[in-house]
Amino acid sequence: MTSLTIVRCGPLTTLQDAGRFGMLRHGISASGPMDRRAYDQAGVLLARTGETAIEYTQGLEIETDGTLEIAWTEARTLLAGERLVIPPAAANYGYLRFSHELDVPALLGSRSTNVTVGLGGYKGRALKAGDRLTLGPPGTALSGGASPHKDGPIRVLWGMHADLFDGAVRRRFAEAPFQVTTSLDRMGVKLADLLGVFAGLHHLSLVSDAIVPGDIQILGDHSPIVLMRDHQPTGGYPRIATVVSADLDRFAQLRPGAEVRFQPVTLEHAR
Repeated sequence: MTSLTIVRCGPLTTLQDAGRFGMLRHGISASGPMDRRAYDQAGVLLARTGETAIEYTQGLEIETDGTLEIAWTEARTLLAGERLVIPPAAANYGYLRFSHELDVPALLGSRSTNVTVGLGGYKGRALKAGDRLTLGPPGTALSGGASPHKDGPIRVLWGMHADLFDGAVRRRFAEAPFQVTTSLDRMGVKLADLLGVFAGLHHLSLVSDAIVPGDIQILGDHSPIVLMRDHQPTGGYPRIATVVSADLDRFAQLRPGAEVRFQPVTLEHAR
C-alpha cells in the first residue's frame, strides 16, 4: 500500500475531515477544517477524493513510496520516492487532499483531530516530522465548487447574553474596529479591543452553559475571543454575538494584526 512520510511541517498541522457532528451533548466539539471552503476547493480538484485532509499552516514537505494523487491549490501526481514542498498557507490554513482515504481509525464517526483533548486524527495529536500515513481505499467523486469568500465586515447574530450589555456598548461593538492578536489556535481567536469598547465592564462571569463555534465571549480581562472549531463545550463568560457560519471560514483566515469589524444581521439574512 502507498504511504507518505511527513518530512517537515509547521505547528498545528493536523488531519481533518468534515467533522464530528452530534457529539456536543457529550462535551465533544465537531472539529473539522477551520476553513471549510478551502477544504472543499482542494477536494474538487481531484477526480476522486478521500474525506481526510492534512490541514497545514507554515508549510509542509512530504515524501511518498508509491504513486500518489494529491491536490492543494493545484492537482498533481507524485511518483515513488518523490518529495513535495508546499509553501506556507496563503492565510492561516491550507489543505492537502488525496485521491484515497487516509488509513487512520475513525473515532466517534470522524477522523478529525482535536489536539486540545487528544482526540482522533493521527494518535490524537498534531503531525510532526517522521510520521508515516498509509493510503487506504479510493475516495469518492465530488461535484461543484465552493463559492469565494465575500469581503466586508464579519456578520454576526446578537448572542444569548447580548442584553447584559447596554445599548451604548452594543452600538460601539457594531461600529468599532478590533484586531486579530497572535493568541489564536483551533480553539479560539483573541481580539484586541482597540477602542476599549468593553473596558470597565463588571460582572463578566456567568454560570457556564453550552456554546457553539463563532460565539464571541467577553473575557474577564475585557478581551473578546471568538470560539472556533475545537471550542470547549461550555463557557462561563457572556457571549455578545455569534459569527454566522457563512463568515466563520473567512474569519478563521484573518492573520494576526488584521483589522476586523462586526456587522449584526437578522436570522433570516444569516440563513
